[in-house]
Amino acid sequence: MNAPKPLGKLIAVGGNEDKGTHPNPRKRKKYYLNFFELGILKRIVLESGNTNPRIEVVTTASMIPHEVGPIYVSSFGMLNCLNVGVMDIREPADTDQPEYLERLAQADIVMFSGGDQSRLKQMFGDSRFLQLMAKRYYAEPNFVIAGTSAGAMAMSHIMIRGGSVPDALMKGAVKMGTGLGLNRGVVIDSHFVKRGRFGRLIEAVGLHPKLIGIGLGEDTGVLITNGNLIETIGSNLVIIVDGHTIQHNNTAAASKGTALSIESLTLHVLAKGNVYDIQERKFFVDKRTHDEAIAAHSGEAQTAPAH
Repeated sequence: MNAPKPLGKLIAVGGNEDKGTHPNPRKRKKYYLNFFELGILKRIVLESGNTNPRIEVVTTASMIPHEVGPIYVSSFGMLNCLNVGVMDIREPADTDQPEYLERLAQADIVMFSGGDQSRLKQMFGDSRFLQLMAKRYYAEPNFVIAGTSAGAMAMSHIMIRGGSVPDALMKGAVKMGTGLGLNRGVVIDSHFVKRGRFGRLIEAVGLHPKLIGIGLGEDTGVLITNGNLIETIGSNLVIIVDGHTIQHNNTAAASKGTALSIESLTLHVLAKGNVYDIQERKFFVDKRTHDEAIAAHSGEAQTAPAH
């Protein structure tokens, strides 16, 4: 029996600047959201189906929530979204406070900031907060869960915790863990093109070849509907790494620090508007082309003669 498909929407964003993972006290760095100007936050609002949605921004992953929270409130405000709250949850025990659960129950959009993705698992992993959020995600068509950078990476069940780019494609360069489990068919990396994270996503897919690797460029995101259909939004690129075609693969058996050897890995490069079907493992130029192909396939199946 097939697992039920979620009715809600995931929007995973590649991030822009590091918003608190490694703050430098000697450098006054301005944090801003380029992807707001390029329409990703607007798309998040549109997908909720509400012109003035209730938005809850979760800044738990960030080490500078006092800076990040107001930026999101201001940015959503520029879109005339004035019903925005900030949840800065710092302790696991606080996740299940009645106030937060009530606010989650009323939210149209939940937006997870960047920072450290492992903190999100640590704080929300076994919480009623996560259970309620997942329940709404599966049951409500216009419920949107969005996340940027760490907030995007934590959406999957198998999660990249970190890893060394200079040691890419050497066993152990990627550090794996478990995330929030909102999508169990993918593994996500962020800041992908600019920071050269191809190697660690390849290793992650080599370790888990039944997953689809999603590498999110900066100022770029993916809208995932039905838990299955990926549409690229934003200005940059999304890289899809598919391990289903792998033949030889030494990733699991190789000793730490030794070179990886992988045969027949499939890679797709998606620009704005391109679509990828996780279930079919196929690239489409746009959603219309995808829908026409699915409709044609469905029609062929219905008219096929019985044997």
